[in-house]
Amino acid sequence: MLKPILLVEDNPHDLELTLIALEKSQLANEVIVVRDGAEALDYLLCRGEYAQRQKGNPAVVLLDLKLPKVDGLEVLREIRSGADLRALPVVMLTSSREEQDLVRSYELGVNAYVVKPVEFKEFVRAISDLGIFWAVLNEPPPGSQRYVRPIS
Repeated sequence: MLKPILLVEDNPHDLELTLIALEKSQLANEVIVVRDGAEALDYLLCRGEYAQRQKGNPAVVLLDLKLPKVDGLEVLREIRSGADLRALPVVMLTSSREEQDLVRSYELGVNAYVVKPVEFKEFVRAISDLGIFWAVLNEPPPGSQRYVRPIS
C-alpha cells in the first residue's frame, strides 16, 4: 500500500483545484485532507480523532502557509522538532510571495516552497509535478519505508 499524501488546505477553492490536479496526475496514493494546522498536527501525531489511525508517516505533506488555529509555519516547526517526523518531506504550498514567509519556511526546514500558480493549467502541472516527485521519485531517508504494508 502506498503512503498517503497529507494535504493541509483551508481554502475550499484551492482544495478542489489541488485534488483535481492530483487526480489528473494519476497518482495511486490516497490523499488525506485536513483543513487547519491543529488537525494536521493531530493527524501527524496520531492524537484526537486520529488516535486510532494506522501508524506511519505520509509520503509528503502539502502544507498551506496561512491556516486557521495553527499556521503553517508553526506546523512545520512542530514537524521538525520531533524525531519521528523530522525527515518527513514538507512542501509549503502557498499564495504568499512575501520574502519573509519564504525565508522563515526554509529556516524551519521546509523541503520546497511553491507559490500557487494563478492559471489553472499551470496549477495542475505544478501540483502534478510535486505529487510525482515527492510520492514516487523521491528516495525517503534510510530507516523509513516508501510503502506501508496493510495489516492482515
